[in-house]
Amino acid sequence: MPESEHSEIRKLPLFRDMSDENFEILMRGSYVQTFPPLVEIVSEGEPSDFLHIVLSGSVSLYATWNERETSMTTVRPVSTFIIAASIKDAPYLMSAETLEKSRIVLVPSQDVRTVFEQDPQFARAVVTELAENYRLLVKTTKNLKLRASLERLANYILRQQKRAGGANEFDLSIRKRRLASFLGMTPESLSRAFKNLRDHGVSSKGGRVTIFDQQALEEFAHPNPLIDD
Repeated sequence: MPESEHSEIRKLPLFRDMSDENFEILMRGSYVQTFPPLVEIVSEGEPSDFLHIVLSGSVSLYATWNERETSMTTVRPVSTFIIAASIKDAPYLMSAETLEKSRIVLVPSQDVRTVFEQDPQFARAVVTELAENYRLLVKTTKNLKLRASLERLANYILRQQKRAGGANEFDLSIRKRRLASFLGMTPESLSRAFKNLRDHGVSSKGGRVTIFDQQALEEFAHPNPLIDD
């Protein structure tokens, strides 16, 4: 991998405090690959040969069972996936698909495990990242179990508005079929939910969302930092 890519990766909390020597061990077997949109780069159940780092673009993580599919999360730059499988030398529990043209670093999992054993700063950073992922899983579970589908959509829109810098009009960063799966809904129920959100200050056309009554939306969604942050 070109050394020009190293500095951006080195800034990640996962790699920031580890020794230069061990960082070079991770980088020497790594390489950068550019993937076009809608390409599956990891398949659920396959051996976890690599830790992936998204440098640009975005990647959807999803799972399937009995001809059903659900979206788990979206990974954006600069961040890693799926570190738990790499550390445990276990099969991937999720598949990964690019949502747009994406540049991704592939770090051999064997090197990740080797450095985990010998670099305490890296090991501490791995534990911290796994703890953050666990807390995200708890928040996602609370969102699915404690909220009705319309409330889940309303809070998703508020989170996307925050990501868009607070704009009242923005594009969804995910296909609606995948969004429905992520929110635990069918595409048909998602379509109805968007229509019902007009009563709470939101309109949509295609992938474009407009919030025309911020107060009404927030009063209905009732965002909670223990779920939405």
